[in-house]
Amino acid sequence: MTDTQSEKDTSTDAEPKKKPNISGLLDLYRFVSPYKLQFAGALIALVVASASLLLIGQAIRLLLDHGFSAGTNNLNQYFIGLMAVVVGLACASFGRYYLVSWIGERVIADIRSAVFSHILKLNPAFFEVTRTGEVLSRLTTDTTLIQTVIGSSVSVALRNILSFVGGLALLIYTSPKLAGMVLLVVPFIVLPIIVFGRKVRKLSTINQDSIARVSSTADETLRSIQTSQAYTHEEIDRQTFTASVEESFRIAVKRIRARAWLTAIVILLVFGAIDFVLWSGATDVVNGKMSPGILGSFVFYAIVVAGSMGSRGEFRGEFQVAAGAHAHMI
Repeated sequence: MTDTQSEKDTSTDAEPKKKPNISGLLDLYRFVSPYKLQFAGALIALVVASASLLLIGQAIRLLLDHGFSAGTNNLNQYFIGLMAVVVGLACASFGRYYLVSWIGERVIADIRSAVFSHILKLNPAFFEVTRTGEVLSRLTTDTTLIQTVIGSSVSVALRNILSFVGGLALLIYTSPKLAGMVLLVVPFIVLPIIVFGRKVRKLSTINQDSIARVSSTADETLRSIQTSQAYTHEEIDRQTFTASVEESFRIAVKRIRARAWLTAIVILLVFGAIDFVLWSGATDVVNGKMSPGILGSFVFYAIVVAGSMGSRGEFRGEFQVAAGAHAHMI
């Protein structure tokens, strides 16, 4: 075995690649923990925003059942109450967005500093088998993907979870019969999320590897540009770089296609089921078995639940991408 091979094996043993896993993103908590006060404020704003959103459904119910038959003064009170809820929702949403975005920017700055400090302490053998362009890609591109999750996706995902749970509970409270019909389609929604989610996760990891190869190829070429030009090697270098870029593009297209199918299938199943359920509810209203206010609030909560469930596949895909980036962090 040559010395180079020995160094490569040593480096491989010292720096094993992590298997991409969404649960691995929990390791990032140590970067968030110093900012517990901002995190707590974001959670409070998140809960208030979700509660305000769900209160709108009850306001719609009261308005449809009592507002139009209560005279002008009482009707104005219902609309004033609804506006107050909307103002609360807007203020809470502002607080949530600002605090979560601040945490995302602050944490990603800390992560980049920590990663760079770690790089400076690595064994020299690591740099013999790892190209500079790949290291830079991990330091910039991968941390940016993680920033998207910390500064946006986690907050929106938690908001959707609260909206889904609260909306589902209020669906059951509003009309157990119609809610039961909605719950029948849940297994058919979860199945494609699992199947396509695993595929997206695998393709996300492969895509990160291909992006790193593009960066390292460019870095190698530019570092030896004088030699390349002296031997008229520019065309070969161009073809090599173009091939790397096209490979990365093909992998990205496969990942995008899988995520698009996941989102489309979930939305089709969710809103298709709601269409059937609303037809059943409208029939009950016509037959006098249900008030218009109950159906109106049920429609609102159904939209909230459907929107939360429909976007679950998209956020899962974003978490898969971030998990792939986290697995490659040095």
